[in-house]
Amino acid sequence: MNADPPYRVETERLVVRCWDPCDAPLVADAINTSLDHLRPWISWAHEAPLSIAACVQLLRRFRGRFDLKQDFAYGIFTATESEVVGGTGLHTRAGDDALEIGYWIRASRAGQGFATEVTAALTRAAFAVCGVDRVDILIDPANAASLRVPRKLGYREEATLRRRLPQVTADGPRRDAVVFSLLVEEFPGSLSAGAAIQAYDVCGSSLL
Repeated sequence: MNADPPYRVETERLVVRCWDPCDAPLVADAINTSLDHLRPWISWAHEAPLSIAACVQLLRRFRGRFDLKQDFAYGIFTATESEVVGGTGLHTRAGDDALEIGYWIRASRAGQGFATEVTAALTRAAFAVCGVDRVDILIDPANAASLRVPRKLGYREEATLRRRLPQVTADGPRRDAVVFSLLVEEFPGSLSAGAAIQAYDVCGSSLL
């Protein structure tokens, strides 16, 4: 990457920012009220309900990895930052000169277009701020709602790879992954290129 991802991104309806341990009560509420919604797709939802203390430790790890430039996890908040809408990230596991976007939305906010809004925003940030060559999204082929997001944003569906996603439960099978990607030369013609966002670094200086 040419530059680090932003610490904070503002969209039309949302604030997407680096997690802070003081967000623990909000994230515990978002997860613990969405267990049936999240458990088919996310392994850590099977460890819930989470205590606030457990969330503090989780968010400390997220923040630490962000500051060490190892991985970039974000909270998705309402514009007032009074509610956690979900979580997302620009993940470094995609390899050199690439980032992978993941996302989850709390049950009470599902179906309102937030995953699409956030993914468009982070796609623009990945190309316009970080200068990557490629952004990937990997989705369980059974997750119809999540599959709609990259398709709507013009990502190319490359393949379905067998057993590439981790087990949801410890004794469950590894899952297949539908792999979507967007390349830097495809980005200007995508819907994400027109995403209305403001992006800021850790000191609050504008990046976009």
